[in-house]
Amino acid sequence: MSGPRVLVAGASIAGPALAHWLRRRGAEVTVVERAPALRPGGQAVDARGVTKEVIRRMGLDAQVRAACTDTAGAHAVDADGTVLETHRADDDGGDGYIADIEILRGDLSRVLHDDTRDGVEYVFGDRIVELTQDADGVDIVLAGGDRRRFDLVIGADGLHSALRAMVFGPRERFVHHLGLVLAFYSVPNEFGVDSWLIDHQDPGTGRSAGLRPTGDPAQVMAVLSFPAADFDVDHRDVAAQKDLLRERMAGLGWETPRILAHLDDAPDFYLDQVAQVVMDRWSVGRVGLLGDAAFCPSPMSGQGTGLALVGAYLLAGELAAAGWDPEAGFAGYERRMRAFVEANQEIGRLHVESLAATGPDAPPAPEPDMEAMMELAGRAIDGIELPDYAGVPDSGPGGSRSPAGSGPRPSTPHD
Repeated sequence: MSGPRVLVAGASIAGPALAHWLRRRGAEVTVVERAPALRPGGQAVDARGVTKEVIRRMGLDAQVRAACTDTAGAHAVDADGTVLETHRADDDGGDGYIADIEILRGDLSRVLHDDTRDGVEYVFGDRIVELTQDADGVDIVLAGGDRRRFDLVIGADGLHSALRAMVFGPRERFVHHLGLVLAFYSVPNEFGVDSWLIDHQDPGTGRSAGLRPTGDPAQVMAVLSFPAADFDVDHRDVAAQKDLLRERMAGLGWETPRILAHLDDAPDFYLDQVAQVVMDRWSVGRVGLLGDAAFCPSPMSGQGTGLALVGAYLLAGELAAAGWDPEAGFAGYERRMRAFVEANQEIGRLHVESLAATGPDAPPAPEPDMEAMMELAGRAIDGIELPDYAGVPDSGPGGSRSPAGSGPRPSTPHD
């Protein structure tokens, strides 16, 4: 008997990671992605604690580490560039502010796609426009006109998940804005950045500007943020986003004017609200959610990638252990993930609160409870068990690759 047919929406990180584990557990997997191809670049993402063990179990530790940015650490600087504070990548066993595994989102996506593309059908430049489920399966219609039936459908299509809106309800019900807007884009390295991230924060306005290495000495990633009580710019209106960024970052100082001078030339500009996705449940019938679509902790947690990779391992494992019964499999996944998600979301909220503008006349902030913070950080990094799933089919690392001529046929990108 062949394994279940599973459709995954989204080919960034969560989707290909889930495809890896689903294939290893015996499923036939299709990944549909609305972009015409993999998106390069993007923000640097980290792997800490238990996430590193998931990468090891995937057999991808060497590939991931080879694509890392090799950031040595971070310097916090004042407006004149004087170093105020230093964090090193080997602090806290490599699980600190700068993780020893730090990789651009697009590079990690490429590693995961390369690992799965020969045994998984990828459909680029398309998206789900209709979905109807019954007790036995899910019928979907793609924008390109294809009609198909699957046993399970998983949304791994990010903060603005179209599948979540289609099945679970409008985004306003689940997406919680934390009062901060984040932007990043590549700029030429005319700033003398080597292997150290440089970050300037203005506590008086709550704004920040930073430059971080990318692994390419000729290029660095600019990272800018500003507080915003509300946010009404369309996440697809890039021109309006750039205008907003110029307006809100005016007068910050340090290297900010030189960073903004490259805004119109940026090939990978991104701006969005810092937000979390909070849901009572991550599945309805035969449709489930993974990664930012289900439980985005916000970039300020530093753990979005960790939740996606750990969640992919557990979701595939729990479904397979339940004999692909969606009710039991999704229930197991949610039971194992919930506390881990909540700890990481709390980290994200506390980080945003720590960046709030203080102003010259504001009273000093109370001293944080460092013991409680360390306990929370421990739960957010390592506070989850990874079952071995003994007795569940596993073709092993590299098993997601099918022999030539077998398995689903990878589709070619199309508009």
